[in-house]
Amino acid sequence: MFIGLISDTHGRFDEPFREFLEPVDQIWHAGDFGGGLTLAHTISQFKPLVGVSGNCDDFNLRYDYPLHRFFECEGMKVLMTHIGGYPSRYDRTALSLIEKYQPDIFVCGHSHILKVVRDTKRNMLVINPGAAGIQGYHLVRTALRFYLDNGNIHDMEVFELDK
Repeated sequence: MFIGLISDTHGRFDEPFREFLEPVDQIWHAGDFGGGLTLAHTISQFKPLVGVSGNCDDFNLRYDYPLHRFFECEGMKVLMTHIGGYPSRYDRTALSLIEKYQPDIFVCGHSHILKVVRDTKRNMLVINPGAAGIQGYHLVRTALRFYLDNGNIHDMEVFELDK
């Protein structure tokens, strides 16, 4: 399955991101949609959407996009939440979820900084796609896309756009 991963759109889902994500089968959104259900609906009309709410999202969005999700995709256990952190610096709530679910892939957002790192202690890949929106201090807007199949993740691509 070809996955597109975005986060921290803060109300924006513009043409350059649509073009980058056009070939994917599914979009994952790691929170802070902005624009409430309207933006989530726009993205879900474009491609099937799996997402979580972020700290800037309203409570109406949380009915469809909870604070965290655990699911399996192509033989990989995936945990997604907005505020997550990184190995040796996980948010307390995220760490308790990681310990509970023991995912192969941990997806988070919030920092607006793209980062992909392996947590060797927990044998999982930690992925933060950075920020696709313009709100915040980041200088580059980013997104990721990659393939998942038979328990493997491969051919990860980074999209960058000046803010």
